[in-house]
Amino acid sequence: MAYLDGITMGGGVGLSVHAPIRIATENTVFAMPETGIGFFPDVGGSFFLPRLEGQLGTYLALTSSTLKGVQALYAGVATHYIDSSVLANLTARLGELVFKDYSDLRSRLLTISRTIEEFNTGLPPSSPPILAGDVRTAIDRCFSPSTVEDIISALERERSSPQASQKTKDWAAATLATLAEKSPTSLKVTLRQMRLGATWDSRDAFRREYHLAAKFMAHPDFVAGVSARLLHKPPTKPQWEPSALEAVSAEDVEAFFRIEEGEEGLQLLTQGRDYERYPFERILGLPREEHVEEVVRKGGLKRKR
Repeated sequence: MAYLDGITMGGGVGLSVHAPIRIATENTVFAMPETGIGFFPDVGGSFFLPRLEGQLGTYLALTSSTLKGVQALYAGVATHYIDSSVLANLTARLGELVFKDYSDLRSRLLTISRTIEEFNTGLPPSSPPILAGDVRTAIDRCFSPSTVEDIISALERERSSPQASQKTKDWAAATLATLAEKSPTSLKVTLRQMRLGATWDSRDAFRREYHLAAKFMAHPDFVAGVSARLLHKPPTKPQWEPSALEAVSAEDVEAFFRIEEGEEGLQLLTQGRDYERYPFERILGLPREEHVEEVVRKGGLKRKR
């Protein structure tokens, strides 16, 4: 279980998002800011992000967009939302729970979830889902291409489309401006990572990210990004090498994923507990879109007698 009660970025994401239960509060500030410092979404991001709804994970990975408060729940990053004022009492209540030795994972998680709901005071009406409606549809439409150049072209079409709402046009314009600030190399490698990560199991994800991190350590953009964004006060604009998307070739990108013969791999203590989907995925959190569609197409839920 993880409390996302505050800034949840980088390593904080790695410590929290893989937990079965992830509780957001009004203080939650979630983001994967790596493309802005010449890096890539690590800490298992190649497993977690592609498994969010539609192209949300790709959007968050490339843009480093921030999810605040209950938006983390709506996006599927968190499984629960409660007010931070009850966290101490919730922690004490959870400490009182006792499980039978024969209780399986599902029953234990559901017991914990019901306990959390005892402290639920409702969702904030002043914060409706931001990545929803027309914008949500546009995210899937614009971030589904296999190249960053095609994603940018799709955003440009969205920005000027006479059929698009003003809200969607503003979103597309802001997204284009955001992508223009990111490392071209990071953008292209991250997009490739998202596409491959959807096919990797949990073991593959962490092992491949280990190699990716080593490759980025030797790339000038990581030093430039950290120096400009994190070390320099006030932050300055990094000087990316190369500075344009067209200068980053497909071969440049593939080199990040190439594992040389004899190269040492990351040793994991998983003991065969690797998985392609989170084993708790359908137990907690908001229902996924495909599950909602399935219920609607079948005529709704049947009331149990």
